[in-house]
Amino acid sequence: MSQERSNVATFKGNPITLIGPELKAGDQAPDFQLNKNLLETVSLQDYAGKVKLISVVPSIDTGVCDAQTRRFNEEASKLGDGVIVLTVSADLPFAQARWCGAAGVDRVVMLSDYKDNNFGKAYGVLIKEFGLDLRSIFVLDANDKIAYVEVLKEMTEHPDYEAAVSAVRNLL
Repeated sequence: MSQERSNVATFKGNPITLIGPELKAGDQAPDFQLNKNLLETVSLQDYAGKVKLISVVPSIDTGVCDAQTRRFNEEASKLGDGVIVLTVSADLPFAQARWCGAAGVDRVVMLSDYKDNNFGKAYGVLIKEFGLDLRSIFVLDANDKIAYVEVLKEMTEHPDYEAAVSAVRNLL
């Protein structure tokens, strides 16, 4: 049975329940299984040796999620080959691919948590009420130790882009 955490976050001011542990800087990042497309899955090991910026969005088809993913796509081009930027959402891989094509997003790797919310549960950001992952940022060093975490208190707000990018730069 997964741990449930209440009074951590809201959606438009209404409390929501998160499933999974509260991860902090200094913790070892949990592994995950995410879909790159319908047939291909990836895990944390697929990005071994790289600094990882994991940008979690509830749904790519909303304004803040769209802006967040575009912003990190822009930043990814400036961070170099030692960094991988992953965007995780519960959207189907088809929707993610369609959105990326329409938005011209090509630097961010889109990964889907649609199948079993494996990532959301492992990283403590699965929203019980919606079956979506809460907007959050995780920065992992090349050895998969968490260097930075931001779990948004209000689902509809933007993350602190500068702080996340700064956390990545501090690891380079």
